[in-house]
Amino acid sequence: MRRKNTKKEFFELEVFDAGAKGKSLAKAPDGKIVFLSNAVPGDVVDVQTFKKRKGYYEGKAIKFHKYSKHRVKPECEHFGTCGGCKWQHMDYKQQLYFKEKEVINNLERIGKIELPKVTPILGCTEPYFYRNKMEFSFSNNRWLSFEEINADITIENRNALGFHIPGMWDKILDIDKCWLQADPSNAIRNGLKNFATDQNIPFFNPRQQEGALRTLMIRTSSTGQIMVVVQFFSGRKQQIEIVMEFLKNSFPEITSLQYVINPKGNDTIYDLEVVCYSGQTYIVEEMEGLQFKINAKSFYQTNSEQALNLYKITRDFAGLTGSELVYDLYTGTGTIAQFIAKKAKKVIGVEAVPDAIKAAKENALHNKIDNIDFFVGDMKTIFNDTFIKTNGHPDVIITDPPRDGMHKDVVQQILKILPSKIVYVSCNSATQARDLEILNPSYSITKTQAVDMFPQTHHVENVVLLEKRI
Repeated sequence: MRRKNTKKEFFELEVFDAGAKGKSLAKAPDGKIVFLSNAVPGDVVDVQTFKKRKGYYEGKAIKFHKYSKHRVKPECEHFGTCGGCKWQHMDYKQQLYFKEKEVINNLERIGKIELPKVTPILGCTEPYFYRNKMEFSFSNNRWLSFEEINADITIENRNALGFHIPGMWDKILDIDKCWLQADPSNAIRNGLKNFATDQNIPFFNPRQQEGALRTLMIRTSSTGQIMVVVQFFSGRKQQIEIVMEFLKNSFPEITSLQYVINPKGNDTIYDLEVVCYSGQTYIVEEMEGLQFKINAKSFYQTNSEQALNLYKITRDFAGLTGSELVYDLYTGTGTIAQFIAKKAKKVIGVEAVPDAIKAAKENALHNKIDNIDFFVGDMKTIFNDTFIKTNGHPDVIITDPPRDGMHKDVVQQILKILPSKIVYVSCNSATQARDLEILNPSYSITKTQAVDMFPQTHHVENVVLLEKRI
């Protein structure tokens, strides 16, 4: 039995909104929403759908009758194929508008919260070259363009060093210039790719699980230091030596040159040994005189400039006077905890990842901060009555959970102990709103501030201050 064709075409639809996972919205004649990946609000387009769901369609604009006044020419030649910068065709001021709108809508619609006067979103002074960490993948079977596939030629060199095609774990788009990380990132990536190709060092094949070169990570810091980590699938000493010597000699500005041998089925390195080939095992980030050592496995906000602004907002919202006991939940490597420590009597940081807490303790010792204690544990189990009795009742809780938000048991424990203030930092305003709705009977939301950490994408951070109702 033939499947019913669910693909439809719609004509001259006006795109009216944006936000949902970076997609723009139009409305079909039957009233259903159409999600589009290649349009900007204000465009008038013909649409070809490729998915139909109960309440909406997913599609693509195939003809433009009118271009939006907010549409701009993308800087990157890879835009539209690479999935990293989905909003690069939208004016940056308009990007900020839709990010702020999404935060407000989520808090009001999902959280059912009456918001105070909203402070305008804090945008980035540099909407390009803002990332301090990039990860690239090697492949011996790069993604081919439509023109290449249909050309009557044989492409012998299929090596690539770039990004995964969205939704395709084994397809890598070769990148010439990426606009997300400042030089010498592009020079290092392209130099290594060309050298390895010339030396016939095999690039990784994820389907066959073979090859030598697997991934490349480049980290930079505001202090000017550079870390490069090369991940090898196989550990042939001669190949590793050739690659690492090339990087060491060609890019003397690299201050931390390391490698990993990873024969596993995935690219994660957190359970593997990282070998320092040259320089230090870390780079140093600095904020207001505090120094943070960042190693190959460390989590650190990928936008250094906006991370500083985010932490300043968090500290300002907390309104510390020097007498408060502060709990920093989901503390990570303890950057927020250390940033606010001089304003607090004591800070307690809690995190589930042992390596992160190890780094947090080392950084606190380096920064000569002695009013912080860090603890390792699964938040939903460690954050209990015994823990609070042992470490003291918090006056202020700062929480910066992952995208899924806080575990329900953590929210209930907060409601049980009722600190005077909660500062909730979130990278997902939808799950933040869900948690705020639960907290709302006991807390009023008195401040909210969105921060754009990721220009050219739909992602946005949001900080909310909750104060205990009297």
